[in-house]
Amino acid sequence: MYETDVLIIGSGVAGLSFALKVASFARVTLVTKKSCVDTATNLAQGGIAAVLSEDDTVEAHVQDTLRSGDGLCNEEIVRLVVREGPERVRELIELGVRFMKAQNGKGLDLGMEGGHSARRVAHALDLTGHEIERALLDQVERNKDIKVLENHLAIDLLVESKVEGVVHQGRERCLGAYVLNRLTGEVEVYRARVTILCTGGCGKVYLYTTNPDIATGDGVAMAYRAGARVANLEFVQFHPTCFYNPRLKNFLISEAVRGEGGVLINEQGEPFMHRYDERRDLATRDAVARGIDAEMKESGADCVYLDITHRPADFVAKRFPTIYSTCKRYGVDMTKEPIPVVPAAHYMCGGVQVDQWGCTTIDCLMALGETSCTGLHGANRLASNSLLEAVVFAHRASIWVAKNWQEITSLPARQVQGWRVGKARSIEENVLIS
Repeated sequence: MYETDVLIIGSGVAGLSFALKVASFARVTLVTKKSCVDTATNLAQGGIAAVLSEDDTVEAHVQDTLRSGDGLCNEEIVRLVVREGPERVRELIELGVRFMKAQNGKGLDLGMEGGHSARRVAHALDLTGHEIERALLDQVERNKDIKVLENHLAIDLLVESKVEGVVHQGRERCLGAYVLNRLTGEVEVYRARVTILCTGGCGKVYLYTTNPDIATGDGVAMAYRAGARVANLEFVQFHPTCFYNPRLKNFLISEAVRGEGGVLINEQGEPFMHRYDERRDLATRDAVARGIDAEMKESGADCVYLDITHRPADFVAKRFPTIYSTCKRYGVDMTKEPIPVVPAAHYMCGGVQVDQWGCTTIDCLMALGETSCTGLHGANRLASNSLLEAVVFAHRASIWVAKNWQEITSLPARQVQGWRVGKARSIEENVLIS
């Protein structure tokens, strides 16, 4: 059995940000099911949305978010996140994130994406998530108060009601988690004062997704089994433009390509989004995905195409180096020909229900990032609001833990049992015959 003050499950932007903030007063253990960089954060291309320009306003960002959520956003949470966002972006810069600077040297180069009424997306070309992950991991690796365990898969939560000999009354309480050490094959017990779920979404339940292989909904499943309230799980966002290639099923073509002038066309080379939404190619993701779906069903085509060949080749290659090089490696030169694209599962708008501090309905259990349902996204997330939500709520959760730390540490410790395998055993046959 292992003991820690704070157990963080997941190594994306939410988990890393939270770890850095609480390590000054608590022992932190962070477990991640594969390597630290196997996260949805690391694949995020577009950027992080925040009001960082004099040409933009908090109210404009709020209204864009509410419209995108189709009436199901929690407006109080939307205003809170948008208001606190700019400070969190500045904090990322202080931690070493290298966002692209504006050409005039004043401020950041801000991108435009679907559903936004102004340029407000801070980015690192088309590697924004990778850059944020790099900077935060660098800080975490330097911090001696944060213990990181790769290849450790959390499989279930330890909750008070399941502890033998304890008469459970009132709200459920989380005591830690059972974690499979994938290197040894052993299930280890991690007892913690506070447990934070940052395991990302569930995209891999779909055949076509932009998500990494780790996105199997672990955090939501564990929380649900423990009795935590979950919400809005029916709202899974499909990104309109996933690269259509049988050999590469999960490569995203960033929203920013359309933000920089990319146009969706059909097999005949005709633009079609004007038939489905007045905002055309810069409509919200749900609207664009539905437009593409309708166009494909009407024509019987396997895909549609995203055309940015009218922009200078140098601009395209420099602005989207990863997309350009990946497409070219698979036979498509996006500076000379349109990119074949289809919608694919991208983001879980629902999740473990939390309050404005990231607390779930189980004491000492919190959830952050895509694993959580904060009320920000409603039925459809606005582009580049996910990284924003993650850093804002990681900050707020750290404030709550710090404020309540004395009360948390005064709770009675519970003796917990190890993992019970029962009659389960490893499969010995090399071939299964059904």
